[in-house]
Amino acid sequence: MMRLKNTNPALLALVAEGFIMRLGFGIITFALPLYARRLGLSLAETGALVAVTGIVKVALKPAAGWLADRVGTKRGLVAALGLRSLVSFLFAFSSAPWQLYTIRSVHGLSTSVRDPAVNALIAENGDEKAMGSAFAWYFTAKSLANSLGKAVAGALLTLTASNFTAVFLLTWGISSLTLPAVMLFVPGPNRKREVAEQHGDESGVAAVPERLGGQGEHRSLSARVVPVVGLGFLISVTASMIDRFYPILATEYAGMTEAQAGVVYLASSVVSLVAGPFIGWVSDRFGRKPAVALRSAANAGSSLLYMLVPNNVGFTVGKLLDDGGKAGFRPAWGALKADVTSLNRRQRAQMMGWMDIGDDAGDVVGPVGGGLLWDAWGIVGLLVTRIVLACVTEAYAAAVMWRRRGERRAAGRPAVVSPVASVDSDAIDRGGAGRLAGRDPG
Repeated sequence: MMRLKNTNPALLALVAEGFIMRLGFGIITFALPLYARRLGLSLAETGALVAVTGIVKVALKPAAGWLADRVGTKRGLVAALGLRSLVSFLFAFSSAPWQLYTIRSVHGLSTSVRDPAVNALIAENGDEKAMGSAFAWYFTAKSLANSLGKAVAGALLTLTASNFTAVFLLTWGISSLTLPAVMLFVPGPNRKREVAEQHGDESGVAAVPERLGGQGEHRSLSARVVPVVGLGFLISVTASMIDRFYPILATEYAGMTEAQAGVVYLASSVVSLVAGPFIGWVSDRFGRKPAVALRSAANAGSSLLYMLVPNNVGFTVGKLLDDGGKAGFRPAWGALKADVTSLNRRQRAQMMGWMDIGDDAGDVVGPVGGGLLWDAWGIVGLLVTRIVLACVTEAYAAAVMWRRRGERRAAGRPAVVSPVASVDSDAIDRGGAGRLAGRDPG
């Protein structure tokens, strides 16, 4: 039911890339702050080091997506993976703070190219009727590998007596495994589209024109992309304003020990392993709306639990609810971006990059805003603000996803006017972005 349809080798390779690369990333995420402290960086400087990648991603993703479209998404992904592998290698021989900041900037550059390229390739190689499931397996593999990577990093540092050079070199070897899989099994998007055109594919791949003609169509396309950027920002900032502070909240506010908080993270990875594929399947069957609503409900519900049941039980259930909603939303989020970008496949990676800006910016703004709210209004003020933001997000999602049909009716457009205007919004919400209104969806 939720398996990768027909064991598509391209999707399997992309899922393997997500798992292996995130495994290496998890090791670096755990080890790098400890290494920075060994080199004498303060807590503030270490925090800035961690934030560098996110800042570079926000700044460069649109341009990186544009570049991936020009050189080809597969070539862009291969180049990004090469850079990502080089990052681990360079960390092994870094010995000064400025070197760490420079390498983290290169890491941000590689991620800004990789993310839109891999999202575009999943969208191109996945089945439109099972797009949510395709993204579900990808994000579930990344989430599981991230947790495993942190556990592996702790074990490696213990076994090597904190030999960071050895740990980073091992991470370099792990990251390098992704290149053969992508190069051998992932086709370029043009090849797939040419095959679809030759066989008269009815999925709509060949039906969507390569270029959008006319200024009105470009405005309409922008009108679809910009609201999705806002939705990604709201959901991301609401989630991250608590997520980064959970260890502190659990130990200082709920009275949990560090070991108990660590067990909660392990349990949350198991929940994510189940929630991601299941809600991806639900997204394919019943549309993207339930997954977005679940993410907002998880943000609000977990905040209520943290506030009303500030003990081991409340913080465990709240964290599991929060991470389950996050794991379930990621597939629907990826599928929604695939739906929107199918309207202009020649700029797919660039559009993916633009839509990722909101998500990435939320990850940067959320922790900063959460810390300021905590200092100004206390923990209760922070949690109440998060509940309000969750409600605002749900209302915004309704405006973005539920009112497209009414807007087109108000505009009085005929059934088939342009490649953008003629796409049926209900088909987009169900994952059939390639269907044109000229064909009766039944």
